[in-house]
Amino acid sequence: MRWPKKQSSDDSHNFFPKVTLLIPFRNELENLGNLEEELSKLTYPDLRILLVDDQSEDGSFLLFKEKFETDSRIHVIQSTGIGKKRAIEIGVQAAEGDLILCSDADCRYPNNWVERMVGPFMDPEIQLVAGPVISAGQNNFFQRFQQIEWSSILLLTQFFFSHKRPLMCSGANLAYRRQAFQSVNAYGQNLQYLSGDDEFLLKKIAARYGKESCMYLPFIGSLVCTQPQKRLSDLLNQRIRWAGKWKAHRSFVHAFSALLSFLTQLTWLLSLILLGLGKVGFMVFLLVWTGKILSERMALGMVLNTLSLRFSFIDFVKTAIAHPFYVILVAFGAILGKFTWKGRAN
Repeated sequence: MRWPKKQSSDDSHNFFPKVTLLIPFRNELENLGNLEEELSKLTYPDLRILLVDDQSEDGSFLLFKEKFETDSRIHVIQSTGIGKKRAIEIGVQAAEGDLILCSDADCRYPNNWVERMVGPFMDPEIQLVAGPVISAGQNNFFQRFQQIEWSSILLLTQFFFSHKRPLMCSGANLAYRRQAFQSVNAYGQNLQYLSGDDEFLLKKIAARYGKESCMYLPFIGSLVCTQPQKRLSDLLNQRIRWAGKWKAHRSFVHAFSALLSFLTQLTWLLSLILLGLGKVGFMVFLLVWTGKILSERMALGMVLNTLSLRFSFIDFVKTAIAHPFYVILVAFGAILGKFTWKGRAN
């Protein structure tokens, strides 16, 4: 797998169509200060910002309305339904212009982020543009583990996009044409899933308009940073929520990729049996795991270095040991389908 090091020259500096930045939120009171700061940095000339409340229970809706009432660009509205997808639908209906840019309330944006995400739409054939997302913070190993795991997601995303088989993307950094969203009935038949506002839309647009209609921008200039999860239980709940929609995907590639990931991690755990087979078994175990750690450091380090993130060799060793256990827990959680997220239980 390859990760591009530099973005090609950008000739979209005179392209400024009307854009609606759509941010659904639920119980995001603790991120209000950060959101205000990040939105104030956006200088795109024709930008409308819609903050859509998904039935918050912490008073976010009223405080968001009060905080942003003096900014003419920002409008805070409330969803009439339940769930992130319904909030997005409400936002798309209220949007102005044809281009929708989506993110989350806990994110940080690079300079000229809107311009970079909008640029590819100069090509009328482009219907959807996805950008990379990674968690912020390197204060402890748990935060660094999350960043390394995110890098594997980014690498897989780039691989499938580059082979014209878009498989996944993140709703925290996603742009699309409003008309495309509406024409594919984005969340028809999947509104009941708490996750998938990004992947279901991606696959429907790719199916309707062709694989060339979807683009990925794997560059630091398009990178959005999201808050890291504070506890392991929160991280597991988030990943189980993401993986929990596996039953709804009717794609062989998606199912095979998920199964291959599970079997690979299970194989690493089963390799512990080698430690009970004497010196030969121990040497084979040492050789296999050394290869695993070095290959992961090379592949994921390539992604992280391009995004100006540096990690020690020990970080990769610890992640290589912890990750198989983590993936197995997420896999069984997704099969059981039980998780809690932002006060909602599935």
